[in-house]
Order: sequence, then structure tokens, then C-alpha cells
Amino acid sequence: MIPFADPLALTRALVRVDSRNPSLVPGAPGEGECARLLAGVLAGWGFAVEVQEAAPGRPNVLARLGRAEAGAGTLMLNGHLDVVGTEGMVHAPFDAEERGGRMYGRGATDMKGGVAAMCAAAARAHAAGALRGEVLVAAVADEEYESVGTRALLDGLRARGATCGGALVTEPTRLAIMPAHRGFAWYTVTLHGRAAHGSRYDIGVDAIRHAGLLLAELDALDADELPRRAPHGLLGRGSLHASLIEGGIGLTTYPDRCVLRLERRTIPGESAAGAQREIEAACDRVRARRPEFRADVALDFAQPPSDVPADAPLVRALDAALRAAGESAPVAGMSAWTDAALLNEAGIPAICFGPGDIALAHAAEEYVETAEIARATDVMQGLVSAWCA
Repeated sequence: MIPFADPLALTRALVRVDSRNPSLVPGAPGEGECARLLAGVLAGWGFAVEVQEAAPGRPNVLARLGRAEAGAGTLMLNGHLDVVGTEGMVHAPFDAEERGGRMYGRGATDMKGGVAAMCAAAARAHAAGALRGEVLVAAVADEEYESVGTRALLDGLRARGATCGGALVTEPTRLAIMPAHRGFAWYTVTLHGRAAHGSRYDIGVDAIRHAGLLLAELDALDADELPRRAPHGLLGRGSLHASLIEGGIGLTTYPDRCVLRLERRTIPGESAAGAQREIEAACDRVRARRPEFRADVALDFAQPPSDVPADAPLVRALDAALRAAGESAPVAGMSAWTDAALLNEAGIPAICFGPGDIALAHAAEEYVETAEIARATDVMQGLVSAWCA
């Protein structure tokens, strides 16, 4: 039994459930057990709860408190239940061990501490009689892979003609306000050579050497061109790196194929299509020097950047809630991608705020400061009370 609106007890219970994402870890259990646990707790705390399948066996938990009244605000609190793999961890991944003011476990900081804090904050605000508006708690599936949970959530809202005046994504920010983060795009570049005996330089075309020439052009793009562009005030510049390379047949054969996998991190104002044109332009520069150069560039997957103005109403409201709780209110950029981008793209202003350190996410040692969970809960309770009044 988890006591009413106790964020530490709820964090402990959630961390003890293995909710590794099966799209990342073949055979992993996914979010089902974690979603059922959370749904039961929130129903017991007085929420109106729905469990909806975002994909087969991949549920979202949607829980509501309050009731929208004329002139009152609506607020979404959004967090994900899936976690990444546990390979290489230096402590038990699902024991939720507590020592030295920290709770250890996969998902403790990314982001079950934030999910627990947002649930407890909403419950406390409602119990205090502060809500004239509605607060929607959305604990979603699959953020770590393709965000099918938040995409399904938004599809459901659109189908009902519903929306929210703002959204707080409780990713780990160490209690800083983070209204912006980068996007990303993944590309596959396939370079085509011509296989030949290693002695036949006259007919062989080396796809791996051509990949090297292309990588040199892309290095210049990242090291020289991107730093010269106007940076984002909170995020700095975009970036590009080569993630994977594969090619070759044997030591005595010219390689007929080489495959590069690239990741481009984008800032607001940049797009996946624009980044693809940069890669294609780099190919054109190589081809101008080596007419036999041939390469295909394909966009595999992309997520947009996110950006909410630092003076937006939700940012100002969170700043006020932090100060009312005796906390500082730093504003910073988020290094990682989050579902806030999808919410903003759908017209719901969304920012990130929560307990934990993003540097510990996916790490061999992952923990969250228990005091930070409690402090985040106090701040979010104040935000919910003010926004939904």
C-alpha cells in the first residue's frame, strides 16, 4: 500500500518494476506491469483513470483530477514509464536501494522520480481544494524509442477535440526550468564502389576510401561551418557525428559497399530535411573531385527540436512556483530529446522540469536524490494550484 500522495514511496514502487523498452531490448517486458501498478495507485488516490493501449501491449496511463471551469486553466503533467537496458550497470537495476540520500535503479532519474512527483503534486493540489481547472497526468510508453505513447495521447486528444493550456514534462532537470531542447535526425549513407582483386587498381573502386573522403567533408561541416551559424540562446549550435560504419569484403578485395550511420542534432530553426541537404552537398563536393563517387542518403528517423519562449506564461508560472517554494529558478537548455517537442508541435506549450540529473540517465550508475523528489513535488503542487485556479 502506497500512502496518499507519497512521491518517495511511489518512486520506490515504480523503480522496482522492470519496464525496459522491448523496442530497445528484445524480449524486455515493456511498460504493462508498471502502468497497471500506477493506474491502481492513482485510482486509489481519487483520480479518474484510463489505461489505453498506445500499441499492442504498450499502455499509457491517463489520469484526471478537477473539472474544467470557465476561465480556469488546464495542465498536462507528462512522463514516460519505459526505461533503457541495464547492461553494464554497477548496482542492482530494480532494487530501488536507498543509501546516502539517494535511490538507485534503472529509471530512478529517467524518469520514475519525475513521474511519482507529478502524480503526488496533482493529488495534493486537488486535496487542498485548489483546482477549478483540470490536471491531466499522462504516464506514457516508448519515449525512449519512437514516442508511440505521446503520439497516441495526442491522437486521442485531437479525436475528442480536447487540448491543454500547457504541459510540464517531468524529465530530470535538477529543478531547473528547461523550455528548449535539441532535435535529432538519423541518416544512412550507402556508398557504392566496385569489387575487384586487390591488384586491380585500374578497375576497383574503394567504397571505404570514398567514405573517408565524405567523412572529411562532414568533419569540416561540424568543426567549421556549424559553429559559424547563429546559436540558440539556451542550446548553442547544432552538431553532427558519425555513429556507425560497416563495409568491406576481404583483405584482398576492393570494397564494393560501405554504409555510414550519421546523427545530426538540430536546434530550433533547423530541420531534418535541411540537414539531409547538408549531407548531400558534402557528397556533391566529393563527387566533384572523384567522378566515380556514388552515394545514397536516406533519412531513417527524426524528432523535432522544442522551443518555448523564456517569457511564456508557463515558464513564468513555474518560476513563481519555484520562488514560492524557496527554490532558485535557473533557466537552461535541455541536452536530451524529450516528448515536449511533440506536445509543442501539437500546439500545447511544453517545458521540462523535474528531479534528477540527465547526466545519470542510461548510465552504469543511475540514482535520484530523494530530497530532490520531495522538493520537485512541492514546486509542482504550487504550479498546479496556481495554473488550474
